[in-house]
Amino acid sequence: MEQSLDEARRWYAEDLRAVGPVVHNEAVVEAFARVPREQFCGPGPWHVFGHRRGAPAFATRDGDPRHLYHDVLVVIDEARDLNNGRPSLWAYIFDQLSLAPGERVLQVGVGAGYYTAVLADIVGPEGRVDAVELDSELAGRAAENLAPWPQASAYQGNGVAIQGSATFDVIVAFAGATYPPKAWLERLNPGGRLLVPLTAQNGWGFFLLVVNTVLGFAASSLGSCGFFPCEGARRQAEGQRLRQALANLGNAEVPVHSLHLGNPPADAKDLWFAGDDYWLSTQPPPEQ
Repeated sequence: MEQSLDEARRWYAEDLRAVGPVVHNEAVVEAFARVPREQFCGPGPWHVFGHRRGAPAFATRDGDPRHLYHDVLVVIDEARDLNNGRPSLWAYIFDQLSLAPGERVLQVGVGAGYYTAVLADIVGPEGRVDAVELDSELAGRAAENLAPWPQASAYQGNGVAIQGSATFDVIVAFAGATYPPKAWLERLNPGGRLLVPLTAQNGWGFFLLVVNTVLGFAASSLGSCGFFPCEGARRQAEGQRLRQALANLGNAEVPVHSLHLGNPPADAKDLWFAGDDYWLSTQPPPEQ
């Protein structure tokens, strides 16, 4: 007996619960079970990537949307090497962000809008997702795809330089930066969370989670990652230093517990990495 699409989505969401894993926020699982991925991937058959690193994309055998309900990357623009993203990775990240109904989210880097819709489902009709995409063609495509989610909007722009005066409970970047732009930190509400892939010149790095606490910016690593560069949020020398800092760790975890703006004190014993205008500490924010 063949699965219905609803059954396929439920199986997929439950698989992401285990593979992500998703252990804190049931709304993440429910969002992946509800949002129709096929609405954001264009007509099938699709080219997809499995889990084996370095293996080429392969075509699904036909245009049945049920092929999309697996933990695979879906190619959305082969010429530019753009894909829909690994669902288990973003299920894990969204779970770690403690997203709640009614929150306002800024998403930087939208693609075709699939994960924007997932975020919109999680924050619900009382929340809001502002999604900014540098590529005008993708931004237009995402805006059309997101029509069923009135709490989400996608537009073309540079997400590094936030327009307007809105503040956010969550800011999540879908491209790799060598530093967290000051505008993102300034727009975080108290208790707000920033997730940025902090990546070196080779495109590899780690997910940096920053939380705006009453004591300062708490920070932690959510694991390694590789991303395309975030235009406007990269500095070459900084990226080279970050690559060396990560290489020095070997297989050890990134020992980050707070983020500070400016330059570190000359005698800082808790310094792990110094960017051009920020630094990461191995100690939590100091009590004030």
